[in-house]
Amino acid sequence: MSATQFKHVSYLWDEAEAAKLAGDEVALLIYRSNLLGADLRLTNYGGGNTSCKVTANDPLTGAPVEVMWVKGSGGDLGTLKKNGLAALYVDRLRSLKNIYRGVEYEDEMVELFNHCIFDLSSKAPSIDTPLHGFLPFAHIDHLHPDAAIAIAAAKDGKRITEELFGGSIGWVEWKKPGFELGLQLKACLDANPGIRGIMLGSHGLFTWGNTAYESYINTLEVIEKCAAYLEDNYGKKSPTFSGQRIESLNETARKQQAAALAPILRGFCSSKTRMVGHFTDDSRVLEFINSNDLERLAPLGTSCPDHFLRTKISPLVLELEKDADLSDVESLKNQLSPAFEAYRQMYTDYYNTCKHPNSPAIRDANPVVILYPGVGMFTFAKDKQTARVAAEFYINAINVMKGAEAISEYTSLPRQEAFDIEYWLLEEAKLQRMPKPKILSGRVALVTGSAGGIGKAIAKRFVQEGAVVILNDMNTERLNGAADEFNTEFGKDAYATAVLDVTDKNQIQEAFDAAALAFGGVDIVVNNAGLSISKTIADHTEKDWDLLYDVLVKGQFLVTQAAVDILKKQAIGGDIINIVSKNALVSGPNNAGYGSAKAAQLHLSRLNAAELGSDKIRVNVINPDAVISDSNIWAGGWAEGRAKAYGVTVDELPAYYAKRTLLNEIILPEDIANACIAITGGLLNKSTGNVINVDGGVAAGFVR
Repeated sequence: MSATQFKHVSYLWDEAEAAKLAGDEVALLIYRSNLLGADLRLTNYGGGNTSCKVTANDPLTGAPVEVMWVKGSGGDLGTLKKNGLAALYVDRLRSLKNIYRGVEYEDEMVELFNHCIFDLSSKAPSIDTPLHGFLPFAHIDHLHPDAAIAIAAAKDGKRITEELFGGSIGWVEWKKPGFELGLQLKACLDANPGIRGIMLGSHGLFTWGNTAYESYINTLEVIEKCAAYLEDNYGKKSPTFSGQRIESLNETARKQQAAALAPILRGFCSSKTRMVGHFTDDSRVLEFINSNDLERLAPLGTSCPDHFLRTKISPLVLELEKDADLSDVESLKNQLSPAFEAYRQMYTDYYNTCKHPNSPAIRDANPVVILYPGVGMFTFAKDKQTARVAAEFYINAINVMKGAEAISEYTSLPRQEAFDIEYWLLEEAKLQRMPKPKILSGRVALVTGSAGGIGKAIAKRFVQEGAVVILNDMNTERLNGAADEFNTEFGKDAYATAVLDVTDKNQIQEAFDAAALAFGGVDIVVNNAGLSISKTIADHTEKDWDLLYDVLVKGQFLVTQAAVDILKKQAIGGDIINIVSKNALVSGPNNAGYGSAKAAQLHLSRLNAAELGSDKIRVNVINPDAVISDSNIWAGGWAEGRAKAYGVTVDELPAYYAKRTLLNEIILPEDIANACIAITGGLLNKSTGNVINVDGGVAAGFVR
């Protein structure tokens, strides 16, 4: 087959690549899985699972046995590797039917999967393991394509499936994943021999084949047929989502409105745990949130369990004019507060109504998805990736609602069924096994001048401890290089970028807007950008003086001013760290402009600390000295000037600086980054107005 035979899905199979894997069914399973996961129209991030059954020699007896390799618990098809697969003895897995006590006890079967493991180094089996194990096919795909779920979630889904596929696709009514659903899939196949797949009501799709390629093609063909059917019916019954109620703002206005509102929403959503945000004004989102059906469909919630596990039971729809004046923050908060209180109460009532005696405690009652008609969608979660994926999943849910409404009527899961998935003890156990959050998880940091030197070291350290960062620099080439480095080392969700000259108020605002759009706001601001000029008082020019004070003092003032605006909107506190210098306290030759500007930075920090404490905004100072590595400070003749002042060569400067310290240490950018972690990592949350010297020990620079 070829790509031209598919319009709604991507045909990615490469015969040459597959030929290299011939004879290795597990490798072909991984190859097929990666292709399926590469097309978000086929399945969501982290959703779905695939399997293959092979004959292998039992390591204990040497006898040939049937082994199933299946995607293990967690992981993503698009990035799946062998270590993400579970390997089980098929006969042992199927023999568990002999001790199964019924649907009320199906959860106890999960621990028994461990007795079926063939490869002891493989991934832990997932709850979907029996769904694959009880079916006889060599290769199986279980996906959550929007086009199929739209039919599965339609009021007439079973009838539509039978008519569309002429009986070649079976139907199993909604049942949460587990041992019982595996038995139901096998019963459906037994009752309908020769079918090519099974539609799971409100859930997804099972398809299969005798080879990896047959399974891949079968999966694509079934999803293509579903998608084509939906396309043929869009607009036939009625306009999509009953037509548009309002028009969107233009793109620039949408972004401006979203950037202004995001920190306020983030503050509300962080009432229990600090959250990171994501914003999208994707055309599919706008079509839904601007429609006449928004008010009817949004409260219904989603159908596929993968969707609502990441988006909560339903979104919060803002009753806010698209072009509302957002400048009066307190008035706006008073307007929005009742909506958040109502949502939290709705979620609490949902929990109390549906909970069981052994249910886990209620989780954060704040919304994950917030819809702003005319503007776009915000999502908030524990980290950027989770927030971004939540947005992707809600777009999947929108696609499902659109398709189901076009062919019939959309139906969501009953609240009790949804609760039993969300607060499933097995799901809770999975959450409890997750690694403990890093000390800066949920934090957003903007470090000025973070494309190199001290700034980049601080930004890296923040990301290593769980934060996300807004990389910035006035040099675009340098900024792009840093972005590439962060993408390679940490991935796309760890950072955003902004061109930033700290003397340019417009660029400062644009940088903070970028932070709001990418992450919902900001928590940590490090004023690090700087330059140095070393000249005698006679040689110092007015231009030199103005440049030093513009970058160091005015720049710190303007960035702090913009930061405080966002921090106060969020009302969850924050940190401002000013990277100053030992020269703020120590007098030295050829240093009138730089040293006095640093002294101004230091005192401005004290003044800000005194003013902002009531808002839980901590302002602290780090005084480095002689940080030479990869620093712009040492460009432009500064190193030569300092060397001349001290009567040494440029090459001798690091050793000279080290020898004059009490600890005899060379100071590195990483040392300054560690000091920033000390301030922001939680142990100094009750400290503000402090000066931390990171200079190897310069007695003349002691504050007291």
